[in-house]
Amino acid sequence: MTKRWGMEHRSLGFTTAPDPWPLIRTVSKALSLVALAVLLTACAATPPKQQDNLCQIFRQYPNWYDHTLDSQRRWGTPIWLQMAFVQQESSFRAGVRPERTRLLGFIPWRRPSSAKGYAQAQDPAWQDYMDATNQMFARRSSFSDAVDFIGWYNDVSHRRLSLRKDDAYNLYLAYHEGHGGYQRGSWQRKETLQAIARKVERRAAQYQGQLQTCQQEFHCRRWYQVWPFCR
Repeated sequence: MTKRWGMEHRSLGFTTAPDPWPLIRTVSKALSLVALAVLLTACAATPPKQQDNLCQIFRQYPNWYDHTLDSQRRWGTPIWLQMAFVQQESSFRAGVRPERTRLLGFIPWRRPSSAKGYAQAQDPAWQDYMDATNQMFARRSSFSDAVDFIGWYNDVSHRRLSLRKDDAYNLYLAYHEGHGGYQRGSWQRKETLQAIARKVERRAAQYQGQLQTCQQEFHCRRWYQVWPFCR
């Protein structure tokens, strides 16, 4: 009996079934990453309705005032200048990226740069920021991280290029061209860029005047923020 069973077993040619768990784990991980991306996108704030009025922007998103105040205290770039940069760079859109170029006029191709998020920070500058500030989990789609990046970058511009921290025009030129490009004067041959920098300068001045009329609204607005411990 034992011999006959062994012959039958060999004749059936049994093989070990492949382990399905590695594939299941891979698929599960991929789905989790997709779900996380969708969640982060859903949680991102929609652009403010009135982008020409800084008071209305902060009334719609009062936490943004807190984030820009934190950046101002840390790096010295005024709130109104930070917000003028963000408006110009992304119109307050968390996940915006440069449009893809078109191959043969109609095939979606590469993006012209790695700029991304509220501050349109490119990969090398963002990596420098994370290394300099030890913020390895900073995200360009996070408003607080984006304005902290702007403050940090302008602080570097101040130290390397001797630019005032309230000089919106020249700070924006350095922000756009990079510190080396600004020093080489690459912006002097770019009339369109100069016009954009003037636009940022005008918006920053507009935001500054508006903030002076409403900033007090955003101090001590929470029940636990009482004098003398207000922000």
